[in-house]
Amino acid sequence: MFSQLLVVLRSCAPLLVAALLALAGACSRSGATATEPAATPAQQVQQHVAQELARLDRHVRQQLLPLATRGTSLDSLRRSFRACRLLYKRVEPFTEYYMPGTARLLNGPPIGEVEVAENKDFEPGGFQVLEEMLYPEYDAANHAELVREVRAVQREISNARTRWEVQELTDAHVFDVLRLHVFRVVSLGITGFDTPLSPAATFPETAATLAALQPVLAYYAPTTSAAKPKQQAYATAQQQLTQAARYAQLHPDFNAFDRLTFIKDHANPLGQALLACQRELGIQPFQEVRALRSDAATLFDSAAFNPDYYAPTTGHYRTAARVALGRQLFHDPVLSAGNGRSCASCHQPNKAFTDGLAKNATLTPGGLVRRNTPTILNAALQAGQFYDLRSTTLENQAVDVVGNRDEMHGSLEDAARELTRRPEYVQQFRRAFPQSEVGAKATITPVQIQTALAAYERSLVRLNSRFDQHVRGERQALNAEEIRGFNVFMGAGKCGTCHFAPLFNGTVPPGFTEAESEVLGVPATPAARRLDTDQGRYVQVQLPQLRHSFKIPTVRNVALTAPYMHNGAYQTLEQVIDFYNKGGGKGLGLTVDNQTLPDTPLNLSAPDQKALKAFLLALTDTTSTR
Repeated sequence: MFSQLLVVLRSCAPLLVAALLALAGACSRSGATATEPAATPAQQVQQHVAQELARLDRHVRQQLLPLATRGTSLDSLRRSFRACRLLYKRVEPFTEYYMPGTARLLNGPPIGEVEVAENKDFEPGGFQVLEEMLYPEYDAANHAELVREVRAVQREISNARTRWEVQELTDAHVFDVLRLHVFRVVSLGITGFDTPLSPAATFPETAATLAALQPVLAYYAPTTSAAKPKQQAYATAQQQLTQAARYAQLHPDFNAFDRLTFIKDHANPLGQALLACQRELGIQPFQEVRALRSDAATLFDSAAFNPDYYAPTTGHYRTAARVALGRQLFHDPVLSAGNGRSCASCHQPNKAFTDGLAKNATLTPGGLVRRNTPTILNAALQAGQFYDLRSTTLENQAVDVVGNRDEMHGSLEDAARELTRRPEYVQQFRRAFPQSEVGAKATITPVQIQTALAAYERSLVRLNSRFDQHVRGERQALNAEEIRGFNVFMGAGKCGTCHFAPLFNGTVPPGFTEAESEVLGVPATPAARRLDTDQGRYVQVQLPQLRHSFKIPTVRNVALTAPYMHNGAYQTLEQVIDFYNKGGGKGLGLTVDNQTLPDTPLNLSAPDQKALKAFLLALTDTTSTR
């Protein structure tokens, strides 16, 4: 009877359906026989997700595929497509967590994925590819391609169902899924990342995916005889889920949605409530090293991130002694040829570790280095280094820079021999590496220099700007214009679909294990009206789509890091905002066949652009940048 009722109500508001599913979960727990032990909450969650995957599969096979095959009316096809995406949102928390490859093929960006190690690219697929076929216009000439893509989606869903049958869950994993999905909503969902061409669907889908967490949490409902703190923690978590989903449901307008209010008043309290409920139930967070700490209650916690995650091994983790040593080496020209330059010569602390130049001079007079000097504040929270992402660690970056003929033209081996001759350095290395051969033979190694430099850079995490203070509860830290600017950044400006909150760089949340790059079509100079000749990532990986592709840098501390872009083409934030507002290089009339930035104008008003700049300036935090 209950399943029949769900069929009738399938098109109803997601909150009502979630409530009915939660009730179903409670009924299933109470219906176990005396001889048949009740399934554990984790087992029930596994069964629940299997049922939701089956619903999604049925919809694609019985509705979306037939409609696409028959070439029915566009309105009917779009309605079925939107219904399909809403159904996917009910399983998305688990596909993203347990089957990221499948999740990408079902709902990843509509651009190919590059496998650098194999020098290959893989075609995109899934709902965002279908969205491009259906919005903003539909070309009947692409009918066969549309049908093929729907069939591909159906196959991926079928594969997901097969894989899910053998998936084993634990309680800790389930709660990890719940919080990480809230974080995904905050960093990706509310930006329109999943709905780039149908923004009207963004917040109905946000409401649906949050409502889908309620029946999952319901399997962990304490009994009526449980201690009051457990009951209260559970009730609070469910209440926060309801309120967050309802806020998204009641504010569907993409441009008008107050994202900062949603984060402060709903998403952050929800993350905190879920963690509190988990702990009250005696389910401890994982004890493992992750980029986003496993016990982070929100994305904006002051210590949410662990920069040591990106170190190559545990032997490269920070210690106070290594950070102090790395700081001294960073400012010492001993690493360069002829003691002509230190790291700090270009990465100047008083300029947010940049140099204020479009391109710095080469070590030998008369030339310029290849690219603009980036900030190293928060560089430790990137999954890739350099504008072309050629280095995966700060340790490797150090080798590259020191050995670069134009930059330092030095040698870590030569520097190690020179440092070994300095007793004060030998003592510092002994403190930093007490178990190494420094203590026995007074021999300093290149690896130790790399490790110390990287440790210092990992100490340069600064996530306490006025924006951070505001989102953590200090309401007066931002003014009305800066708040408006954040909403433009995450909404109409589409900045947040590449510069992901809260790091505002291209490290993809909520896993923070991959670094994104984009083809923007940056001109050689604002006046030249010709594309910059730098080939970007294509130099390292010979794939056409990577020509002129560059890492997405952080926009934190942009008040201090002008000029901007990989070539320092733009001197002011106003110029940068105007570039994006016009649609990048293509929007300026340049030939950029592989541009990944949408080339349609953003049409931001002058007040919106002014507010956007105000928000960017509120991201400044250079505390203790020695």
